[in-house]
Amino acid sequence: MPTTPQEPLIADYSINDEEEKKAILREYRALLRSLKESLKKGDKTLLRRAFEIAVEAHKDMRRKSGEPYILHPLAVARIVTEEIGLGVTSAICALLHDTVEDTEITLEDISRDFNPYIAKIIDGLTKISNVVDLKGDTTIQAENFRKILLTLADDPRVILIKLADRLHNMRTLESMKSEKQLKIASETTYIYSPLAHRLGLYEIKSEMEDLAMKYTQPDTYAEIAQGLKDTKRDRTRYINEFIKPLKEDLTHNGFEFEIYGRPKAIHSIHNKMKTKHVTFDEVYDLFAIRVILKSQPDREKEDCWKVYSLITNFYRPSTERLRDWISVPKGNGYEALHTTVMGPGGRWVEVQIRTERMNEIAEKGLAAHWKYKEGTTSPQESKLDAFLQHLRDVLNNPDTDTIDFIQDFKLDLFTEEIYIYTPKGDMRVLPKGATALDFAFDIHTQLGMRCIGAKVNYRLVPLSHQLDSGDQVEVITSSKQNPSEDWLSFLITAKAKTRVKAYLKEDKRRIAEEGRLALKRKFDHLRASMSSHNINELMLYYKKPSQLDLFYAVAVGNIDINELDHFAIYGDKFQHPGREEKKEKLPEEDHTKNKPAKGSELIIFGERSDKILYKLAQCCQPIPGDNVFGFVTSGEGLKIHRTDCPNAAQLLANYGHRIVKTKWAKNKEISFLAGVRIIGMDDVGVIQKITNVISGELKLNMRSLSIDSNDGIFEGTIMVYVHDRDELNNFCNKLGALEGINKIERIEKAED
Repeated sequence: MPTTPQEPLIADYSINDEEEKKAILREYRALLRSLKESLKKGDKTLLRRAFEIAVEAHKDMRRKSGEPYILHPLAVARIVTEEIGLGVTSAICALLHDTVEDTEITLEDISRDFNPYIAKIIDGLTKISNVVDLKGDTTIQAENFRKILLTLADDPRVILIKLADRLHNMRTLESMKSEKQLKIASETTYIYSPLAHRLGLYEIKSEMEDLAMKYTQPDTYAEIAQGLKDTKRDRTRYINEFIKPLKEDLTHNGFEFEIYGRPKAIHSIHNKMKTKHVTFDEVYDLFAIRVILKSQPDREKEDCWKVYSLITNFYRPSTERLRDWISVPKGNGYEALHTTVMGPGGRWVEVQIRTERMNEIAEKGLAAHWKYKEGTTSPQESKLDAFLQHLRDVLNNPDTDTIDFIQDFKLDLFTEEIYIYTPKGDMRVLPKGATALDFAFDIHTQLGMRCIGAKVNYRLVPLSHQLDSGDQVEVITSSKQNPSEDWLSFLITAKAKTRVKAYLKEDKRRIAEEGRLALKRKFDHLRASMSSHNINELMLYYKKPSQLDLFYAVAVGNIDINELDHFAIYGDKFQHPGREEKKEKLPEEDHTKNKPAKGSELIIFGERSDKILYKLAQCCQPIPGDNVFGFVTSGEGLKIHRTDCPNAAQLLANYGHRIVKTKWAKNKEISFLAGVRIIGMDDVGVIQKITNVISGELKLNMRSLSIDSNDGIFEGTIMVYVHDRDELNNFCNKLGALEGINKIERIEKAED
């Protein structure tokens, strides 16, 4: 293919298809166009050099989909520039982000060809990729997540490029195997979408969650997507009716603006359906109206409130649903006015009012803060700096590489915020539900460690007192105070929990050391070595997850080391009583009622091809027909979870090596317990109608039926045995057809 001096050289690229070469150059030109406004002298040459290095490095590589690998770094670079709004340096890093890991190119080569800053960012991306992306079958995600956050605190561009990389992987997930799709999708919702949320990248966060749902809950995703498609015409008509008078009035008042309706994300709609226990048809806010103003920086706040006033002249607002994030922006810098008004036909409609600057920050998050910084530290920039400093504080601890750490930190990322004031009037931002003790730790670790109480709005309160937005808090301390384990039951911030756990672990280590010495003396007496084999044998026998827990239990007297006299000793190795009988058995000991007989209803794919025993997880009650996966627990053998189980994302993201590919086989001989919750109008004979369907029409075996009536409305729970999901769906459809039954939903969690 002929090239000009301006075009990168890909003549030697090992692609036989001329169309592929054209597609690659098309993508490269699109990348150049996206950077057109920000290109300085010499930038184009550097970008072309990066592209040529990437082309050469990946020339023999193809993605799972079969397309040339170079299209991936090009797509990531375009996401970085077009959707996140970063510049040439980040685009170069995106083009080269896989070269050090996958090819013979070194960081020294990149530093020599470009500059040390680019080499440093690529080094960060390589480290994240090595610890996070699945190169084998296992990940230890907690430590990985900590490394990602450390990198973020060092240079935020690293994680922004990594988010772009993950987004493109999610967009092209179709070509992966199903188990890989499930793992990557779960990891995305567990780690990457909360980070995108915290960094203000709402569009990317929403798309990641929707794409993840497409693979973890395909049926629900398809159902909501179809619902949105079916209602599009009515929705468009209603939006036009709603905004018509507003357009005229805003124009009449001299505003330059854009106004349009935007459908909510599928994941967001699903969450609403779950939390409010409603069907798709009952979700009133399937869309939001967005008003974007062209406004001078010094008039932004005033203009947004004027528009709010004009809108409420036409439509009555709900005072409980007003959110003012202009006066006090969110922790990630998001600014807007949100209100919910009563629109035509008695429908509640959410309206978002913001300026062009606020809209760019809402869509591009962190990168937009840099754009609007203009040489001074803006309020948004200081919020970002505060967040990065918070990261460094939390991570500056050797004991933060635990699964608990992820859970604690995710709360900080996703929870709504409240605004608390110090006695001097300084404002601190905390997650909703934070306590007086969380506030003390937020001010300073030592203040938290010595906190014995607080005064909230001049009133004495205990450590566990939950704070509300606007509270003024004075912390009371004592030099004799030390953290205790019960603090963990009411602390919610990652910083506070991490500090308390570190203190307790250190205290536990000190006590455990006494237990270790006592155990060593006992070993010496029995002439056995204190080897890892023997320690593991004791951990297995006493069901302790770690050596620390074992030694601690010995120290505090929970384990009687005189029991060791009954252990068999071969050479210098222990073998606990009963080991001989159990060693050939699977870890499963007591099974559920649905214990498989010959012709098991599960097929397990993995290292073992034969049928094995399992338990059904009580957190989601899977039945045949549900999309499921197997999880090998440490003490209860194999457990089967639904892919949309509340715990699925955590298990799949953190313990990839324990996941077993699992599929139901057809078997109509075994029944599974499932439950439904029904709501309807209380009427004479309603129970008889329900029992007729269960016992008479469908001939199902019912375990329990409970109905509670109040003010003409009844709520009930029915537990029945079914063979598979189709039978349960048929049961729900039959009940739904009965007169007076308004709502039916499957019970997610087993009832005792």
